[in-house]
Amino acid sequence: MARVKSGAITSRRHKKVLSQTKGYRMTKNRLYKVAHEAYLHAGQYAYIGRKQKKRNFRRLWITRISAALSQLAEPIRYSLFVSKLKANNIKLDRKILAELAVEDPEAFAAVAKESNQ
Repeated sequence: MARVKSGAITSRRHKKVLSQTKGYRMTKNRLYKVAHEAYLHAGQYAYIGRKQKKRNFRRLWITRISAALSQLAEPIRYSLFVSKLKANNIKLDRKILAELAVEDPEAFAAVAKESNQ
């Protein structure tokens, strides 16, 4: 069987990785072996970050809702508020409740009052 040279394919693959690692520090943007390792790690960090982003936003929304609940005329605990929402079949998610709490406190107070019924 004849020998197959793969120089063009290899250089194309190397070029692709090196272009992806542009802006990385030290040899991570110049040497293929090191750059490839950094590129793989960056992919892992990005994947993990996408999962953490969801967690962080949920925590932020809960904090905002809790703060708004403590500002009401009749303060109420967050856990009690959420259970009363479910009991009264009010289907608003945390994102919307947090948005209401920040941008329209009167509407949020009305929702809280409705959940208390």
